[in-house]
Amino acid sequence: MVKEIENDLGKILISEEVIETVAGLSAMECYGLVGMSSKNMQDGIADLLGWDNLSKGVSVEIEEDEVKVELNIVVEYGTNIHEVANNIIERVKYTLKNRVGIEVNNIDINVQGVRIGNGTEWYNKINRWKII
Repeated sequence: MVKEIENDLGKILISEEVIETVAGLSAMECYGLVGMSSKNMQDGIADLLGWDNLSKGVSVEIEEDEVKVELNIVVEYGTNIHEVANNIIERVKYTLKNRVGIEVNNIDINVQGVRIGNGTEWYNKINRWKII
């Protein structure tokens, strides 16, 4: 589905993939965020995504005039997870409104894991160590 914006000059159609990419990039600018995570549905293990796959950690749902964004993230150990999540929500809302022209109705943050130490290990939400 696409988000349609209409003005005096015509229509602008913005795909979900574009919104996902912009949301992922703006989230990565926030302190305390290690990366985006995609949940592997086969065994429930969350995998840390690189810069080229940021949009796979983001899902966008467009229904009529409502836009909903869901981000799956991994945070740095020792950071205030609540503050990191709030910063991401504010940054993504601001970026989508001011750079893309889209008002977001809802942003959900799913913390999939916590990176510990030098970045070679992290703890995911189902209590398993994952070597990166």
